[in-house]
Amino acid sequence: MTPPPILKTFAPVPAEPAPPRLLDRVRAACRVRHESIRIEEACCAWIKRFILFHGKRHPREMGVTEINPFLTHLAVDGRVSASTQNQAFSALLFLYQKVLAVEPGVLAGVVRAKRPERLPIRLSREEVRSVLGKREGTPRLVSLLLYGAGLRILDALRLRIQDVDFARMELLSR
Repeated sequence: MTPPPILKTFAPVPAEPAPPRLLDRVRAACRVRHESIRIEEACCAWIKRFILFHGKRHPREMGVTEINPFLTHLAVDGRVSASTQNQAFSALLFLYQKVLAVEPGVLAGVVRAKRPERLPIRLSREEVRSVLGKREGTPRLVSLLLYGAGLRILDALRLRIQDVDFARMELLSR
């Protein structure tokens, strides 16, 4: 009986890691710029809608000639507000300028969503007292922070005791 042959084992050659996917690159670019998680989510959602609108083509293959119909479609068929259309436009500009490092070109001929004409509404002091007087507990505290300190909702809800400096009467908003 002959002994079995000795098999030499070689370490597998490490495969080159795949380049990060487009939306992962967008998320990373948002995080490097310290954008909020909501902006990151909105940006990724608009980029995804843009890609799906053009039949899953990669944005590197597209440019201003594809951005115009998408933004026009949002205004005409989607009937989105002007601020929503601007948000989509900003997300696409971010994609092209910051992530792909490509200038998309001059946008012309885009049908813009119509901005409603509104007067700013502010509550009188009596109305503010009435609203705050009807709240109790934590909702009252959050409402007072929103009104008195000018915090946004998520800032007020994420506030921690470490963020309050009672000696200096300051709030630290991260």
